[in-house]
Amino acid sequence: MAIILGPNQYGKAETRVVHVTRNGSVHEIKDLNVSVALGGDMTDTHLTGDNSKVLPTDTQKNTVFAFAKEHGVGEIEEFGLRLAKHFVDSQPTIHTARVAIEEFAWERLSVGGAPAPHSFQRCGVETRTATVTYDGTNAWVVSGLKDLVVLNSTASEFWGYIRDPYTTLRETADRVLATAVTARWRHASQDSDWGKSYAEARQHLVEAFAETHSLSLQQTLYAMGQRVLENRPEVAEVRLTLPNKHHFVVDLSAFDLDNDNEVFFAADRPYGLIEGTVLRDDSPEPGPAWSE
Repeated sequence: MAIILGPNQYGKAETRVVHVTRNGSVHEIKDLNVSVALGGDMTDTHLTGDNSKVLPTDTQKNTVFAFAKEHGVGEIEEFGLRLAKHFVDSQPTIHTARVAIEEFAWERLSVGGAPAPHSFQRCGVETRTATVTYDGTNAWVVSGLKDLVVLNSTASEFWGYIRDPYTTLRETADRVLATAVTARWRHASQDSDWGKSYAEARQHLVEAFAETHSLSLQQTLYAMGQRVLENRPEVAEVRLTLPNKHHFVVDLSAFDLDNDNEVFFAADRPYGLIEGTVLRDDSPEPGPAWSE
């Protein structure tokens, strides 16, 4: 029996970089968390400790900061593509690069009814994400978001499911449906208007959630992915993770009070976890960015 080295990669995870664009007294902020993973000819360093083919992870971190200064950030997909191509194209021993980026949103403060030029507050909204993988020839881009918390206070039902001796859940024709959306969508090419594509894909996800009379969270998941694909031709596939943030009607009968779906207990765990993929039947094969 032989023992061999399997697939491997290495990189610098979670480099926090804040870039300030200064347009006179008016500033703009980009707040990112950047993780780099490189793969290539790394056999010697694993088997013998020879680091002659290794680009240090500290160098990767410095590159992120330097590129933010030299090129700016722009859309995170652009920044990821720029970094991934640099790592592969500049180092013969690096064959693949994956750059995963989270973007945290800030909004401008208002002072006396006017926007403050250089004062901001952190937004309590979802985190935008992008993953870029480049192998020296091809690049794959996956955009997305996480922790987009949405809720419908009605227009959701759940009934007709399997019942066995352990089933206690009551059927309902009117319930609260809430979830924290994690969505990733892969692009058919590396040429896109990233900002517009993200904003409109997000809007279609939200509108589908709001407008779907849901008989199950699975049905809502499909409607969300379908709506993105019907309206954004640059998107080939949508992958969704939807935890069911359960809201249970509180029994107030002990206090001689009726509760007509007005008072709920919001349970944080355990929770149902609904996951699924919606894609075009002629979509191109996914690249390695999709599997990460």
